Amino acid sequence: MLRVLTLSTLFPDATRPTFGVFVERQMLELAARADVELQVVAPLGIPPGPLRLHPRYRGMARLPLEERWKGLTVHRPPFPVLPLVGGRYSPALLASALKPLLHEIRKSFPFDVIDAEFFYPDGPAAARLAKAFGVPFSIKARGADIHHWGGQPGSARKIVAAGEAADGLLAVSAALKRDMIALGMPGERIRVHYTGVDLNRFRPADRAAAKASLGVAGPLLLTVGHLIERKGQAIAIDAMRLLPEATLLIAGEGPMRSALKARIAAAGLGERVRLLGAMPHEALPEIYSAADLMLLPAASEGLANVWVEALASGTPVVTTDVGGAREVIDRPAAGRLVERDPVAIAAAVRALLDAPPPQVEVRAAAERFTWAANSAALHDHLAGLLQRR
Repeated sequence: MLRVLTLSTLFPDATRPTFGVFVERQMLELAARADVELQVVAPLGIPPGPLRLHPRYRGMARLPLEERWKGLTVHRPPFPVLPLVGGRYSPALLASALKPLLHEIRKSFPFDVIDAEFFYPDGPAAARLAKAFGVPFSIKARGADIHHWGGQPGSARKIVAAGEAADGLLAVSAALKRDMIALGMPGERIRVHYTGVDLNRFRPADRAAAKASLGVAGPLLLTVGHLIERKGQAIAIDAMRLLPEATLLIAGEGPMRSALKARIAAAGLGERVRLLGAMPHEALPEIYSAADLMLLPAASEGLANVWVEALASGTPVVTTDVGGAREVIDRPAAGRLVERDPVAIAAAVRALLDAPPPQVEVRAAAERFTWAANSAALHDHLAGLLQRR
């Protein structure tokens, strides 16, 4: 029996049901194996004092310290974050907050390995905790944790040190593995671990009927993601000036919402560009299957789950040549890789609208990204850490 303690600051809760759903699904799949016992520690970063009453944190502060979440035992301990200081102290604060909890967990759940599912601050904290409890640990890199925190003076050194100390490392794409090696991490310990997709939920449908249910006529484009500059929704909006026959749906929420709303209004695109807000993950298949194309003009990615979900739905992707894009958009039917530029995006969109690939050929690009393969690879990786000890 493999007993896994998963540590992830990226995990859904009642206040953020779509936050880290891909981590949740991965752990549900692993826990479903007969030879695995698993508990999740999903820490909540909450500032001290009156700041904890801020709307951003108030709901999280009221969450239960432990609960059953979709069949998983999930611990939600708070740890202090210092908003005006940045994240340089977060690993130490996180490890300090978790150590007493892990002592208690270990009394009834003698975990064999710590599986950190995000590199910062989870990875450096996992390094401290694994040493304290005498167990091996693994860290998974997902993209922003390396590309953002790996470039910050206060966190880069901690990330590399944690990578050097880890018994094993995971990367969501071969491209991200190369980025980790470039930072100074040991390449021989890094395994590429692709995401999965529910091929039963995300699948092609009658596109015309799906569009009609959304009240859309004509070409339909879609972008899905957190509303932040890095995801490029503003560039997608600008490309719509050059695509007067198309409609764009933007699913997601985030700090750029007001700026994007103003950009849409200033461009006179209010009739053709809709901000849908945050959507439950189970609502996404309908809009994926309705869309002719999915856009993601990202500045950086590890391997975007939305690429794979779109392809599984028979919807080709127009995205930038970042991260693992070439590992997913690996054939003409899957879409196009373009410059992060509205003109280039509009040209690629028009080319695909003029000659749309068959949905079955688009979907074929996603069929190797299964949760069964993801779970088997993760089990093999974590069990291997124990065997090598």
